[in-house]
Amino acid sequence: MPVLEDVNGVREWRRRTTGQSLIRWFGWLIGVAVFVVCWQRISDSTTWFFVWDAPRIAEDIWTRATPPRWEYITQLGRPIWDTFNIATLGTIIALFLAVPVAFLAARNTTPSALFVRPVALLIIVATRSINSLIWALLLIAIIGPGVFAGVVAIAIRSIGFCAKLLYEAIEEIDAAQVEAITATGASRWQVMAYGIVPQIMPAFAGIAVFRWDINIRESTVLGLVGAGGIGLQLSASLNVLAWPQVSLILIVILVAVVLGEWVSAKVRGAII
Repeated sequence: MPVLEDVNGVREWRRRTTGQSLIRWFGWLIGVAVFVVCWQRISDSTTWFFVWDAPRIAEDIWTRATPPRWEYITQLGRPIWDTFNIATLGTIIALFLAVPVAFLAARNTTPSALFVRPVALLIIVATRSINSLIWALLLIAIIGPGVFAGVVAIAIRSIGFCAKLLYEAIEEIDAAQVEAITATGASRWQVMAYGIVPQIMPAFAGIAVFRWDINIRESTVLGLVGAGGIGLQLSASLNVLAWPQVSLILIVILVAVVLGEWVSAKVRGAII
């Protein structure tokens, strides 16, 4: 902390110097100015009449959507099953692809920190930076609509997530165990199998279950762009303004997400 003296020679303790305080206030001033400019841009492009009328519209939709059309639930068995399949198969495929990428990205296991590791990190960033809906739109244009496009979209989106967490776990392993196995004359693959893999298995299991839980939620909306699952039923019901069906589908999605959260919590609890 700086020590300042006034004209009378009295020493005063301050948290910041005068220059630091001015810089701090100047930063706040810039932040407020940016906020005001952004808010003005948003306000100019917003039709405020619809915003003020939103409560009435929401009440009208709620009235039309209740009670749900319960007899429609017989048509949601296959779509919700497809949704679980998309999440599960996409997660499994992503894990198979993420494991080698993670080992190539980790500093202590990559064959080349100069050439191989940047490529692995690029794969991780590229797959994580694009949302699964965007992947689904691209894949539908390439391989056509359906569940398979949803599975591939979920898998690609999950590679970066799983590989990033896994390579961080690899870099945090206990090096003493690896050195002990290396000292016995074990090969590179034996060191990996007996010194590294056992240490990262709990993290790997936790990452797998956690990502599966996330993918259940993501796969429920892939049908909105034609990638199969219960989202396809939701899109069809929204297009014809069948609000009782929409409310029932939302209830089914909520139950599916809660079920997936419960299963993942139980599995993570058993692992930990």
